[in-house]
Amino acid sequence: MSAPRRVPTLVLGGSGYVAGELLRLVAGHPHLALAAAVSDSKPGERIAAAFPHLAPAYPDATFVDADAAVRVVAEAADSAVLAAAPHGVSAALLDRLLGAADAAGTRPRVVDISADFRFADPAAYARVYGHTHGAPARLRQFTCALPEHLAVLPTPHVAHPGCFATAMLLALVPLLKLGLVEPVFYVSAVTGSTGSGRSPVDGTHHPRRHSDLHAYNPLGHRHAPEVLAVAEALTGRRAELQFVPHSGPFARGIHATIQARLARPVPAAEVREALAAFYAGQPFVRVLAEPPRLKDVVTSNYAQLSATTSGSSLAVMSVIDNLTKGAAGGAVQWLNRMLGLDPATGLTAPAPGWT
Repeated sequence: MSAPRRVPTLVLGGSGYVAGELLRLVAGHPHLALAAAVSDSKPGERIAAAFPHLAPAYPDATFVDADAAVRVVAEAADSAVLAAAPHGVSAALLDRLLGAADAAGTRPRVVDISADFRFADPAAYARVYGHTHGAPARLRQFTCALPEHLAVLPTPHVAHPGCFATAMLLALVPLLKLGLVEPVFYVSAVTGSTGSGRSPVDGTHHPRRHSDLHAYNPLGHRHAPEVLAVAEALTGRRAELQFVPHSGPFARGIHATIQARLARPVPAAEVREALAAFYAGQPFVRVLAEPPRLKDVVTSNYAQLSATTSGSSLAVMSVIDNLTKGAAGGAVQWLNRMLGLDPATGLTAPAPGWT
């Protein structure tokens, strides 16, 4: 039996938490092979020094600079790029890589996990992020959506919606598309400390975050306009979103509660049945009768939803792992589709349950 085809894969933004999760998933994937892990801050340093838990997979591999990544995409007829570079950096870096591929006649597939390609309009991006887009001519080459929500990808590359956005869109898109609710949503969501990135800040410092819970950027978080733009593009319905994110006293996971007014009063079981039918055939989204729990999904690519109603009020609970389903796992799920593989390849490990 011949060995399975393995696609040369680049991981950009190599020393951050999401990149570390990407490296873990690539190491266990039967059809991906790490060609380069790019880190501007750590070129030449061992991957295992930044991520000791990955030492068995990458005992001697080192981070490289962007020049090495350019060579990979220019020399490999087929390659994959999983981009976890910071917002505002990813666009210019991907523009450089794609320019090299265009010149060489090669065809890399890109999944960007930063915010740089989530808006189709560069002006909308500038309004939210406060600076001009780094590669506006490339925006038409990217589509922003979850893999469960788009049967056919209309562009060569993908922008992943992000962690909070994933938890919200899993509920918002079917609710809007099925006409179950009025298009006004109130969301309260709690995320783990890894969502704040690797660089230590006050919000992730353990003595500050341990046994604490607090809101941040209430009603002003940048993910809200991203979610609304994606939801409208997928459903054709313009909505309103009032979003209050919270920092939780745990490392991984997001628990989101999405509330809305039903278009007509229906039992909770009917809403759950509609959500389950919407996600039929999607292996990573499960609809439960009882409220979901973070420990049942953390470190996995699975998401869980549940719903309850009272009169005309609806609450949908959505739980995901922020680093996996909300970032690296969702990106690999997209990449599987782009490479013609089963979308679940390399992603079916269940949550450990006792993290």
